[in-house]
Amino acid sequence: MLIVQKYGGTSLGDIDRIRSAARRAARLARQGNRVVVVVSAQGDTTDMMIQKAAQVNKRGAAREMDAYLAAGEQMSAGLVSMAIGALGYPAMSLTGWQAGIATDGIHGNAKILHVDGSRIRKELDAGKIVVVAGFQGVDPEGDITTLGRGGSDTTAVALAAYLKADKCQIFTDVDGVYDRDPRLFPDATRFGQIGYDEMMALIENGAQVLHDRSVELAKAYGIRVEVLSAFTGEPGTIVGDLE
Repeated sequence: MLIVQKYGGTSLGDIDRIRSAARRAARLARQGNRVVVVVSAQGDTTDMMIQKAAQVNKRGAAREMDAYLAAGEQMSAGLVSMAIGALGYPAMSLTGWQAGIATDGIHGNAKILHVDGSRIRKELDAGKIVVVAGFQGVDPEGDITTLGRGGSDTTAVALAAYLKADKCQIFTDVDGVYDRDPRLFPDATRFGQIGYDEMMALIENGAQVLHDRSVELAKAYGIRVEVLSAFTGEPGTIVGDLE
């Protein structure tokens, strides 16, 4: 079974959480699965990087911001890969362009045009867990692009689609999709399943649990996405075609 897992910034917020993600991935691999892990930048890294850039140039060129911000996810990918290696399982980190993610040239909000999964498949065939830096790709000019805030979700769904994965799991700091933010409303109701269109409606009303383009891509390719907690590992919410 080929499984794509995505870990958000909160899910990788410190070394213990990185080790937890590494243990989960290694456990799946030892069970005979082929595992691709997509990672976001740790915690508030992206926000801190943006603040630092503003101190240098408040109107920094979009191209240079992409080249700069992509480093946050690359650091996470290296750390998670090393954490998996410390467990005795081979792993390899890849940037978005090394993973074959081709985008248009809209810096800061690029769209994925195609994924050449040959490098990922090569490393999976060699028995490795592949850790991919989310949120980024490369445009036709060979420049680094980023996919917009939350874009690592879209990276994971795109890889699941092009690699024909059996599962796509999005690990986050909540245990599924709710009708309202459970961190603000204790009586919020969690969905066991939700359709693509219903999920898009929640996003349009302010829900931030998934990147809108990830849901559009999942619908286009028929990818069922599970949103679940990185801290409990319990079953979460399935986003997909309910029919």
